[in-house]
Amino acid sequence: MAEISLAVAASHAPGLTGWFDKAPEPDRKTVLAAYAEIHDAIVASRTDVLLVIANDHIANGYVSDYNDFTFGLAERHTGPDEWFKPWLRVPDYELPGRPDVGETLYESVKDCAPRVRAVRENLRYDDNLSVPTTMADLVSTGVAVVPVLQNCTVPPVPDEKVCYRLGETLGEAIRTRLPDGLRVGLFGSGGLSHEPGGPRYLEIDEKFDRWWLDLLVEGDHERILTDVTFERMEEAGSGGTSELLSWMVVMGAIGPRPCTALGYAAVDQWRCGFGAVRWELS
Repeated sequence: MAEISLAVAASHAPGLTGWFDKAPEPDRKTVLAAYAEIHDAIVASRTDVLLVIANDHIANGYVSDYNDFTFGLAERHTGPDEWFKPWLRVPDYELPGRPDVGETLYESVKDCAPRVRAVRENLRYDDNLSVPTTMADLVSTGVAVVPVLQNCTVPPVPDEKVCYRLGETLGEAIRTRLPDGLRVGLFGSGGLSHEPGGPRYLEIDEKFDRWWLDLLVEGDHERILTDVTFERMEEAGSGGTSELLSWMVVMGAIGPRPCTALGYAAVDQWRCGFGAVRWELS
């Protein structure tokens, strides 16, 4: 059977690349150290395929007909999309895909939410894939990537329980339906508190962020699913904080367990709280 070799999550705010130098040096060091640890963990875990689960930012569909989860099945994933280059300020990248793995996992979870699809052409990637690719230097690892883009903003949003259950099915499919010996990593990309374009655009809910990270470190998933609802995320920053639903997918796949917090920073100029974690799988 295949094995889940790695489980991590980190913020992907565009400020981490486009406006990185606006933050104080200690905060920049926190981010660089966290992403460096993620890079090293990917290499040390001998991960063959990395699922990057992140919200779509409505770049690959219409609001009137929006998908809940989109599996990227391209042979190569290239980015960032031209429209996003001026404010992301990241180099162009190309990552190998694993359409065979993506297809198997898509078929396994396609009934877990109302609108799940698979796309074989290259998707439009903004900070969702571009920031972790750049900050964790995914290109140099040589790891193949299967992006899973999800709806975190367009009603009706698959809530925390739907995302967790989909993660459970995803984890079971990895362990039972993929080739023996394959090592599959999970990367939840998004969050923490932020409200893009809203009245709290320049505010970060540091209290919520630290509460969320403390809950993850404790590892009580039942409590998290009870307390950290979609509505509670919206209170911490509408239209942005719900990116943490991507972390919920990872949590469902690995089951209740503690994790290590890799760092936290609250920088108003980045318009988003930064946090990163690594779950203990041993």
